[in-house]
Amino acid sequence: MRSSGWYLTEDVEDFLARAGGFLRARPAEHVMQLTWAERVRTRGRGAFGGAPVFGVLEEEGQVSGTFYHLPPRALGLSPLTPAQADSLAGRLADLGHAPASVGADHDTATAFAEAWRRHTGVTAKLRDVRVRLYRLGTLTPPDPHPEGRARVLGAEDLDEAVFWCGEFAKAVGEDVTLSAETWPDTRYADKRYTLWETEDGTPVSLAGMNPLIGGQIQVDIVYTPAHQRGHGYAAAVSAEVSRAALAAGAREVVLFADRSNPTSNALYQRLGYRPLSDWSGYDFVPAR
Repeated sequence: MRSSGWYLTEDVEDFLARAGGFLRARPAEHVMQLTWAERVRTRGRGAFGGAPVFGVLEEEGQVSGTFYHLPPRALGLSPLTPAQADSLAGRLADLGHAPASVGADHDTATAFAEAWRRHTGVTAKLRDVRVRLYRLGTLTPPDPHPEGRARVLGAEDLDEAVFWCGEFAKAVGEDVTLSAETWPDTRYADKRYTLWETEDGTPVSLAGMNPLIGGQIQVDIVYTPAHQRGHGYAAAVSAEVSRAALAAGAREVVLFADRSNPTSNALYQRLGYRPLSDWSGYDFVPAR
């Protein structure tokens, strides 16, 4: 019989054996847990920097929470109660872990940030960018539909994918260098991308989707250059990728949107996406 409390492991297969059923039972709220565990499983434990650490909380013989940490990335948490967040903060502090940041649904992230301050004395700073998680209900394609067509990028289109993802990364302030050489080691490499092109073949908008994991696909990266916005291209390519996700067998399709952008939030809701939860991140500043 397994004991109660937090179980930590650096073995992603061990983590999934213990927590996989728990995560897949509610894949939308565990989208980041499933995504990063799968990336480590397929690419190897050293693919994203420091040694990964995964954790499973067991209470009365049942899994009730998880976390993952891939330094230097943020500590990622499943939904936790304040008491569960406090128990994790205490365990990590006792073991000498020092995550630079945490990301999760807003209540969980806030509870952990406060608990981490209590246990370590660090200051937690709420990030300016906060996102909303959406789940697709009934897909409703845009009407009117902009002129043009969708084109799926293949292996021969690597340079185009690198360019568009690089433009997206710059637009959102992501600190990453994208090139044909660095591409395989980035989070962008495991997605399938679709371009929306005008009738004359000019690419005007891009959307990507992650692989099918736990019966779910995340639409990730939707980008239209500023001078091409306002024509419905983002709606068209997002609808096309959402349709492709359903055709690929996804029982659930999810995406994140910047809460401060009313245009994109309204767009996704017109397509049939419904708000699920708000997410936040906190950066930790060590006490002097």
